[in-house]
Amino acid sequence: MKIMWNKTWNKFFTLTLLLMPAMVWANDNKITLDNCHLGDIRSQVKCGKLEVPENYQKPNGDKISINFAVLPAIDNSEYKAPLMFLAGGPGQAAVELATGLNRVFREVRKTRDIILVDQRGTGESSALSCEFEAVDNVYSTLPDALNPQEVKDCVSQFKGDVTQYNSENAIRDFDAIRAALGHEKLNIYGGSYGTRAGLVFMRMFPDSLESVVLDSVGPIEVPIGMFGQSGARSFNLLIENCKNSDSCHKAFPDLAEEFQTVKARLAKDPVSIDILHPRLGTPTKLVVDETKFTGNLRFQLYGMEGRSMVPLVIHQAFLGNYQPLIGLMARTEGEQLVYTGLLFNIVCNEDMPRLSAQDKATDANNNFDGKDSHLAWDMVCPFFPKYSPSEDFYQSVTADIPTLILSGNLDPVTPPSNGEYSAKTLPNSHHIIVENASHTVAMSTCASDIINEFLTSKTPKELDESCLKDIPQESFMTSVNGIQ
Repeated sequence: MKIMWNKTWNKFFTLTLLLMPAMVWANDNKITLDNCHLGDIRSQVKCGKLEVPENYQKPNGDKISINFAVLPAIDNSEYKAPLMFLAGGPGQAAVELATGLNRVFREVRKTRDIILVDQRGTGESSALSCEFEAVDNVYSTLPDALNPQEVKDCVSQFKGDVTQYNSENAIRDFDAIRAALGHEKLNIYGGSYGTRAGLVFMRMFPDSLESVVLDSVGPIEVPIGMFGQSGARSFNLLIENCKNSDSCHKAFPDLAEEFQTVKARLAKDPVSIDILHPRLGTPTKLVVDETKFTGNLRFQLYGMEGRSMVPLVIHQAFLGNYQPLIGLMARTEGEQLVYTGLLFNIVCNEDMPRLSAQDKATDANNNFDGKDSHLAWDMVCPFFPKYSPSEDFYQSVTADIPTLILSGNLDPVTPPSNGEYSAKTLPNSHHIIVENASHTVAMSTCASDIINEFLTSKTPKELDESCLKDIPQESFMTSVNGIQ
């Protein structure tokens, strides 16, 4: 079992030497690349590993192995620079997402290799994980159940120098793989935290990049982790869209008021109900407090399917029926979304130190979940080893590389305003805001086809965006029978 807190918190989670080109590391180390099969991809692909320094300041010191995969172009008769996918989180392992990415980028893969890299600290790249004897039950535990000793015990199980598992070293690894595979240049797609990684890539190795796609931007200028205001914005748009839907408004005319009522009830008196475990069928106790309720709703705001069920879940909870909430929880139980050790290691060191008490108070002043999105960081960060990024890390990126920026207007964590930060400083960029989309636009809309066009044309301001007009408005489930 990856870090115990996954299921709970996933739903809320010398200078010359440092700048030495990654080609040096690639040439000094062996790369392995073999035929393999991944997930449900029918065709044979390539699986590889590259040995890199754990600490790039100590090239002769300890080494770690970076795991990666190449989904070869279906037709590579005209060589085109590959697309490297930078995963989100921080803490997603890209190779584990191969099946879905093969589907989303099927047009891209017709003529380009797609490279997937497990960022150091994830997957098979020295994952920051630990084992616990206790079983984490998403139904019976509450978000504040984790105690400091459990965090200390987990951190003590990490192998190697945890301070070296940072964003800048991850980018050195990515560029080393580019060089080891013999590519002069790459195109990169970053989604969510992958956009932060992409921006760091643009700053550190601009000559390695042909073009960049930033989808659901986590800009350098905005610390990751304060999601109170963005979550409330997304939720309030859902409330407004429900009001504008005849069927939703008829079914739930008092949705906002019912939500606040449920929150107040659970804050005063958490619910404890004997249920049958949705997957195992065994007797289980469901325990829900205000934080757990809003945390599960927040997780649904990331995607349009989840959003469609939120009004029904709220209304049924208002009536005292938590079965629809259990259904939502069952949909994601057991999913390994991120390697939480890397998530906390990066956010606790690269983002949390930049936030003042006033920043946190401002973010917590919202009508959705208050300060609940801060709780994990406040609880865990004090116990993680400390490191500081380079002085350049927080500087706005100004690289003159063709860049396509995508934002979903309904996004609960990376709202369109985030994309504007990067659009203002990148001289050759274009920002598309998709009205009826949420987080990581390309994963669920025709934006993936726009990306394919962009990778060929490299003209971000001259793309055919017409298909985005066909994305339907937000719709909602209005009964337990699924009628809309």
